[in-house]
Amino acid sequence: MMNFTAVVEHCADTGLYVGYVPGLPGAHSQGETLDELNSNLREVIKMLLEDGEPRLESEFVGTQQIAVA
Repeated sequence: MMNFTAVVEHCADTGLYVGYVPGLPGAHSQGETLDELNSNLREVIKMLLEDGEPRLESEFVGTQQIAVA
């Protein structure tokens, strides 16, 4: 089993959750709920894995809070 980290955002314009896997080209999707997004991302990743183990172009490190006065 492989684990991937997804970045998830909520789009105020559409009301959809949008997610992508950093460093894995093509691994992005959306859904009306977090569960739907998770399912959609899992399906996309499975399709990408059909071509063999992907080479990640970058590694997710984390997030930072930036304060601006």
